[in-house]
Amino acid sequence: MSTTGATAEPPPSSRTSAGKGDPLAVLGSLPGVAESVESVRKAVDRVYGHRIMRRRSNAITSEAALRGARGSAALSGADWALEEVRRRTDFSGDDEARVVGAALRLTAEAGQLLSIWRQSPLRVLARLHLVAAAGAEDAVGRPRQEGEGVDESLVELPLPGAAEVSGRLEGLAELILAGTSAPALVVAAVVHGELLALRPFVSHNGLVARAAERIVLVGSGLDPKAVCPAEVGHAELGRAAYLAALDGYVSGTPEGMAAWIGHCAKAVELGARESTAVCEALQRGAA
Repeated sequence: MSTTGATAEPPPSSRTSAGKGDPLAVLGSLPGVAESVESVRKAVDRVYGHRIMRRRSNAITSEAALRGARGSAALSGADWALEEVRRRTDFSGDDEARVVGAALRLTAEAGQLLSIWRQSPLRVLARLHLVAAAGAEDAVGRPRQEGEGVDESLVELPLPGAAEVSGRLEGLAELILAGTSAPALVVAAVVHGELLALRPFVSHNGLVARAAERIVLVGSGLDPKAVCPAEVGHAELGRAAYLAALDGYVSGTPEGMAAWIGHCAKAVELGARESTAVCEALQRGAA
């Protein structure tokens, strides 16, 4: 990775050509990861087993999308109340409004990109950035070039150079296209962590990283109806915990990687809990 000392292991995406077999599967065997995967599976099963899901799954999906977008925007500095996001129609005003608008657009777009992700992850990432930026910048829809800065106040890690970004993005794409026996949670966590660590675009990297995590979770079949918004959980766990877990990912150590995957697992569980609560409210006729 980019910064945390000479003892750090390289990220999975830099090891695809090193004869390591299935590096994502190796991550699945780290201490505590299997337990996190099982806990997530049970949380997801509870949502999908709810009687309301059999009759009103579209409503749960729509509500989860709204709440997920709100959570992602909150982590990027626009911490609006849910009802404010729900009632607003114009997101072109100040910086916070534009962040919320970008999060909403990304959540809507993610569902349209599932099949493309399996064929061309880099094309999907470019599309996500284009949607997030909405043409507001010159360097949209492509990785940043040498000398270009990044507008990403949340993540303050040293910034990898453009050449490193290019190589690691290619490595990440190779991992995804090669397939893996690793659980979807592990793949989603690596995609999310790698994009945050690299910050490959000049802006909106956090929003793009969380949208990509959503695509993996939905496209893998773990959450096919997109009713377990991890973004809700990431926001609920808070920025400090998010950044501390990201430091673990960037360290490349087994302990750090396991901590990041565990953090992502908790986020998915909290997203599932949120939608379970929505199901309960709908069942009572209160929402």
